[in-house]
Amino acid sequence: MSIEAGRAYFRQFGMEDRVQEFTVSSATVDLAAKALGVEGTRIAKTLSFKTADGCMLILAAGDARIDNHKFKEKFHMKAKMLSADEVLELVGHPVGGVCPFGCKEGIPVYLDVSLQRFETVFPAVGSPSSAIELNLDELYKYSNALAWIDVCKLPAPAEV
Repeated sequence: MSIEAGRAYFRQFGMEDRVQEFTVSSATVDLAAKALGVEGTRIAKTLSFKTADGCMLILAAGDARIDNHKFKEKFHMKAKMLSADEVLELVGHPVGGVCPFGCKEGIPVYLDVSLQRFETVFPAVGSPSSAIELNLDELYKYSNALAWIDVCKLPAPAEV
């Protein structure tokens, strides 16, 4: 799967024209922010974790990091990210383009509350040079999210 799967996913909702493709990489938060001309915090990165049944996806703000204690409390297991090979096999998108759009069926998707600081965010669409701008209601709907959860921590404010 790839950008074509992501585009096809949004085509069924009449939203394919909102998918953006870049001539530069958007595979990391910093690269995506630069390609889009937005702050990195607004990049909705998709993190993929191993589960007993395969994997789950958690979308979080670009500056958020998994809080291992919160994760274990919520899911009753240690946070273990998938390897690049596992991501492609289990999710269907390559690292840098991982998203819940046009991925393999049956993968649980959660949205971290770190995203709720923004009106719109920019997740990838299946390739390391793609994105789509979605408001939070659209993100919840089109990602087929199961719930908003709180499993991340944000960086401490910089000292002045």
